[in-house]
Amino acid sequence: MKGLLVKEPWIDMILSGEKTWEIRGTHTKKRGTIGLIKSGTGQVFGTVDVVESRELSQEEYRKSTHLHGIPEEDCRQMPYKRTCAWVLQNPVLYEEPLAYTHPAGAVIWVDLEKARR
Repeated sequence: MKGLLVKEPWIDMILSGEKTWEIRGTHTKKRGTIGLIKSGTGQVFGTVDVVESRELSQEEYRKSTHLHGIPEEDCRQMPYKRTCAWVLQNPVLYEEPLAYTHPAGAVIWVDLEKARR
């Protein structure tokens, strides 16, 4: 399984089901269940399903604050040259986070099969 590095407070919002779009500067071809890694902790806090990746217009981005959690006043400018929404479903919060060994240079994805402790 691949693990996605996500900063606070976004990871908590995803795992609670409050945030269903992860905003990134590229598309993802990954589909299915991924692990959610809280940046800087070396731990997987849960899983979520990636079901779609779509490029957003300025208007879609601005009108979708209820999906991505970024306040409307911060949506006047696109965060990336090409802004994409990774559509997420079925979040699962682990009772206890799972530790892994973070590989050098990993900033977006971690291959959790190779990074087990």
